[in-house]
Amino acid sequence: MNEAPKELPLRERKKLRTRQALVDTALELFTARDFATVTLDEIVDAVEVSKRTFFRVFTSKEDVALAPEKELWAAYLADIESRPLTAEHLLAAYEDALFAALEHMADGWERRFLASRSLADRTPALTAHSLRHCSEVSAGVVRITSDRLAGGSPGRVEVRLLLDLMLGAWHCALEAWTAPDTAERDRAALVRHMRRAFSAIPAVAALAARQG
Repeated sequence: MNEAPKELPLRERKKLRTRQALVDTALELFTARDFATVTLDEIVDAVEVSKRTFFRVFTSKEDVALAPEKELWAAYLADIESRPLTAEHLLAAYEDALFAALEHMADGWERRFLASRSLADRTPALTAHSLRHCSEVSAGVVRITSDRLAGGSPGRVEVRLLLDLMLGAWHCALEAWTAPDTAERDRAALVRHMRRAFSAIPAVAALAARQG
């Protein structure tokens, strides 16, 4: 996907370019210095936009710093809302939705995501913001899924546990992708790590069943 798809109206393409410039600039400044010391004035001045323009797109410095992560999970939620869901194949739907969301990300997303993740790992305020966002996304997925499968099986607890299994595998894939000795950090490599982690879930579930 391109940074600003040509099929979009000119105004929307300009908004996307401004958003991307804010994200790129903010991440560059945060990485070069420190999240706490970079001011909002510095970010908007570097992009040559007003604070009013910034707040049309983002709610805070934390919001722009975690933009790559939030873009992925916004696309994930949108996919879950539109994807056919069945109780028998719910875990597969969770996994497929994440692959689809990843494919939907703009060119260069993985570079921005890696910078954002590295920044969050060393910034407690961003870690807390990311955890809160993850909790909100999880709650949204559970609500959507439970409503769509209302009256059937699995129940709300099972819906959440299946999601947590998928998210646990996702975090394992991220750890492998971002490990210091990892040579390939492009999107294709991330997809390979995801497929490997997701393929381990059935064995983990079977192990849990034997211990129950």
